[in-house]
Amino acid sequence: MSISLLLEMAASADPDRTAVVDDDTRLTTGELSALADGGAQVIASSGARHVAYVGTGGAMLPLLLFASARAAIPVTPLNYRLSPDGLRALLDRLPDPLVVVDDEYRAAVGDGYRVLGSAEFRAAADETEPGPDIPVFADPDAVAVVLFTSGTTSTPKAVELTHNNLTSYITGTVEFASAEPGDAALICVPPYHIAGVGAALSNLYAGRKMVYLRHFDAEQWVRLVIEEAVTSATVVPTMLDRIVSVLEARAVSLPTLRTLAYGGSKVPLPLVRKALDLLPTVGFVNAYGLTETSSTIAVLTPDDHRAALAAGDEAAIRRLGSVGRPVPGIDVEVRADDGRVLGPGEPGELFVRGEQVSGRYTDIGSVLDENGWFPTKDAAYLDGEGYLFIGGRSDDTIIRGGENIAPAEIEDVLVEHPHVRDCAVVGADDPEWGQIIVAVVVAHQGTEPDIEDLRAHVRAQLRGSRTPDRVVFRNELPTNATGKVLRRELVNELNATSKEPA
Repeated sequence: MSISLLLEMAASADPDRTAVVDDDTRLTTGELSALADGGAQVIASSGARHVAYVGTGGAMLPLLLFASARAAIPVTPLNYRLSPDGLRALLDRLPDPLVVVDDEYRAAVGDGYRVLGSAEFRAAADETEPGPDIPVFADPDAVAVVLFTSGTTSTPKAVELTHNNLTSYITGTVEFASAEPGDAALICVPPYHIAGVGAALSNLYAGRKMVYLRHFDAEQWVRLVIEEAVTSATVVPTMLDRIVSVLEARAVSLPTLRTLAYGGSKVPLPLVRKALDLLPTVGFVNAYGLTETSSTIAVLTPDDHRAALAAGDEAAIRRLGSVGRPVPGIDVEVRADDGRVLGPGEPGELFVRGEQVSGRYTDIGSVLDENGWFPTKDAAYLDGEGYLFIGGRSDDTIIRGGENIAPAEIEDVLVEHPHVRDCAVVGADDPEWGQIIVAVVVAHQGTEPDIEDLRAHVRAQLRGSRTPDRVVFRNELPTNATGKVLRRELVNELNATSKEPA
């Protein structure tokens, strides 16, 4: 089915329900549907073969998602943080696009494209009556959304997600109109990330009011939770860290908040435990997914969190560091380098399969194998109860003296040191060992960790070969908008420093 049917179902069920809150903008499901019809006509009349959006999202994201779907034209939200050259390089890869852009990014887009300002598009959608050919019900196997990966070591790949991929994810994980009348979701993930697309579709389908915070600020986040009686929210690790700091400083309560999901990258366990202590009545959810899988493929539920905290045996306690178990409709396998399927506790590469999995890229085609399995490139293992543990990207593996070392196992130990707030472990070039282990540490404010003490802390719990060869300190780790540590940036800095003349 087309993703446009998700909005049609929501508007038919309750056209007067508030669907979107974005600063002063408030739209009901009926108003959003009418705007999507008008927007579809604007898109169709433009003659464009693709829609691109450059902006911070808010109400524009669901509007463009559904307007493009009703015009049967793919849409691509782009990273507005890119340089003008980087932005145009991606725009030039889209076929004959209509570019919808927020005013502050108009100069970055430049000339040479068919462009409408976001306010201009919204006004045109409001004033335009759809013709007899709108809406178009797109082929379920047609591409609905194209998202560029956020890779830092190569040219971003364009991931193609079909209507069927996206609706399979939504209908497989969300029950239609299942939200309570007062439920509200606070959305602060960027529009160009799969989590932003998934949030717009899933919350509308469930029947939750969507409250947008387009520029994340922890104080503003807490204010909106209180003012809009927010019941659920999704954050990335850096956001959770800042929210926890605000809650600690202000001793404020969030009485309406029932569910807080975190994901996008690995969250340090001390931070998770602190958040659980500060918000004991909130159900925490760890969600893991990829762009190529149309968002979430595994979930650690609130019950899983509580069970891990209350557990007495080490295996159950360890599950707090897992991403939970696969969602309905998803199959997972962990494979060795030779393709062998591995058993519980054996680390390898994660492969996934299901209707929501695309695994298809523009100009590359499908990378699914003959049985529909997608290679995630994530190192992982399953425990005996089917809980999935992610150990980072397989290409982050450090090869020191011929021994493969997963950064995650060292990070998990190092972050538990009382003076360590956050850390990343990477491999730096070394003429003798090939690579050496470097721990990049962010210390807790007011502490001055001793390097040898940190190395001894790791050595006491892991094999000696896992002990960091070097420890360096930073005020913060470089991350992208979804909280993933930019390891390549750290490696480049370390390698450049080692080559500087003495």
